Amino acid sequence: MAVKNVKVVATNRKAQFEYFLLERYEAGIALQGSEIKSVRAGQVSLAEAFVQVDGREAWLVNAHIAPYNPASRFNHDPRRPRRLLLHKREILELWNAVRAKGVTVVPVSIYLKEGKAKVEIAIAKGKKLYDKRAAIAEREAEREARREHREREKEGW
Repeated sequence: MAVKNVKVVATNRKAQFEYFLLERYEAGIALQGSEIKSVRAGQVSLAEAFVQVDGREAWLVNAHIAPYNPASRFNHDPRRPRRLLLHKREILELWNAVRAKGVTVVPVSIYLKEGKAKVEIAIAKGKKLYDKRAAIAEREAEREARREHREREKEGW
């Protein structure tokens, strides 16, 4: 069954480059009224965000949700920790994974699904410098192949 009405609001582009994303989860976010309005307006940044798991709860820390100007009197703190809404089983899986060496939980994207804000989080293992170089080389090779393909189509091959 295909999911409709999904609008990606923000992505963490560095997550794919800095980490191997092992397992992905979808979590709801507990937001205040002015925060959901800012999310719907697309004023979100995941650049420095991470997920903190304590065994009972999971928190989205350091994600920036800009203040919503029309609600200036009742606005929120842009970088406050936000509780992630997950099942107990999922929280335990994340907790057990985080206790392993070299593994962390990173937010990958925030999106609106059927009117509700969701965050896609992933269990991630850090890449070494040579892994990053290999990713860059692979991306460059793919880009070059697409360029060659376009040029051949222009020439009428």
